[in-house]
Amino acid sequence: MSAPLIQPVKGMNDVLPAEIARWQWLETVARELLGAYAYDEMRVPVVEQTDLFKRAIGEFTDVVEKEMYSFEDKGGERLTLRPEATAGMVRAMISNGLLRGARHKVWCIGPMFRHEKPQKGRFRQFHQIDVEAVGFAGPDIDAELIALSAAFWRRLGIDRVRLQINSLGTSESRRVYRETLTRYFQDHFAKLDADSQRRLEGNPLRILDSKNPDMQSIIAGAPLLPEHLDAESTQHFEALRGMLDSLGIAYEVNPRLVRGLDYYSRTVFEWITDALGAQDAVCSGGRYDGLITQLGGEATPAIGFAMGVERVVALIEQAGTAPAVRTADVYVVVQGESSMGLAMRLADDLRRSSAGRRVELNLGGGNFKAQFRRADRSGAPLAIVFGEDELARGVVQLKPMRDGAGDPAEVKIDNAVSAVDQWLSTQSSKNS
Repeated sequence: MSAPLIQPVKGMNDVLPAEIARWQWLETVARELLGAYAYDEMRVPVVEQTDLFKRAIGEFTDVVEKEMYSFEDKGGERLTLRPEATAGMVRAMISNGLLRGARHKVWCIGPMFRHEKPQKGRFRQFHQIDVEAVGFAGPDIDAELIALSAAFWRRLGIDRVRLQINSLGTSESRRVYRETLTRYFQDHFAKLDADSQRRLEGNPLRILDSKNPDMQSIIAGAPLLPEHLDAESTQHFEALRGMLDSLGIAYEVNPRLVRGLDYYSRTVFEWITDALGAQDAVCSGGRYDGLITQLGGEATPAIGFAMGVERVVALIEQAGTAPAVRTADVYVVVQGESSMGLAMRLADDLRRSSAGRRVELNLGGGNFKAQFRRADRSGAPLAIVFGEDELARGVVQLKPMRDGAGDPAEVKIDNAVSAVDQWLSTQSSKNS
C-alpha cells in the first residue's frame, strides 16, 4: 500500500518547466534594465525579527494584524517570514553601516509570504522584484523610478497597464489630515464595518483602502488628502508631474491612493491593470522618508517600488511576448554500452564548444526507434547517431530532424564538434 499523497501548502504554488520561460525572461529583463539604470542587486534573509515589520509596516495594517507568518523559534525569538522586502533591505543597510550619508540604488528579487485568501494573482507565497533608492530627497529620483517601472512594460511588451499617482504629504500634513478624516468617520461611525471601526483608532487612512462594497459611498464622501498638503509637498508633487510630462509618461492623479503600508510619505504610485480581475495592482511604490529613523537609523530620504512577479508573468502570458520554451540544439543517439563512454565525452565537448548550447544525451537505453522518438520530442534540429557500427569505423552520423534541413552525413569522430558547429551555424543563418 502506497503512502498517502502529500499536497502542496494552500496558496503556495509550484512553477513547472513549461511555465519557467516567462519567469526567466522577466528576471533577465529585470537584471538588464536595472543594470542600465545603475541599480545594484542585494540579497536579504527571508526570515526577520517580527518587530521589524511591526515597526516598519504599522501594527494597525492588515499585513501585521492578519497576514504575517510569525512564530517563536527554539531560542525563544519571535520571527516572521517576510511579507514584503523594503523593511529587510532598509534593516540590512542600517545594520551593515551602509548609510552614513551615502546614497544607494539597490534591488532584490525573491519570495514573500502573507496568509491571505488565495485567488487569481494573489498567493500566500508570492514573488516580488523590489527596487529602492536611498539617500535621494528630490522629485527627480521619484520620476526616474517611475520611468524605470514604465520601461519594464515596454521591454516586456505589456500595454494593459496604467499609472496612478498621489502625494501623502509630510508626517505633519498627514497628521492634520488624519484629524480631519477621523472627525468625518466618527460622524459616520454607525455605518463603518468592524475593520474600519478598529482602524479609526489606529490609522484612519487605512479605511480608505477598504474593499467592502458597503463602505464605498462613505469613503467617496471623505475629505481628500491633496486638499491638506503642505506647500513643500505640493511643490514636490508638481515638480514630479512636470518631469513625468517631459518623459511622456501618462498618469492619473488618484486622491484616494494611500497605499497599504504606514511608512509611505509624499509620492505614492501604482501601476494597475484591467487584465487580472479584482487584483488590479501589478507594481506599487512610493516615498518612505521617515522609515529609516523608525528603524533606528539616521534620518534619510528614500523611495522604492515592488513589482508582483506572478501578476507580471500572467500579463506576459496574455500578451504572448515571452520567448519560446528552450529546446535542445543537439540530441545524441547511442547504441550499445561500448559507445556510451565516447558519446558522453562528445556531448561534453559539444557543450564546451559553444556557451549556452543545449545538448541532450540519450540515457536509459532503448532501441533506435524509441531514441528517435525522444530526439523528436526534445525539439532538437539535429541528431548525432553514435552506434556500434559507426564506432567501429571511427565516425558518427549527423541526421537532420526537420524537413528541408539537409541529408544525413557521416563525419569522423574527431571532426564531429566542428561539423556540428558549422551545421548549426548554417541553419541559424538560413532561419534569420
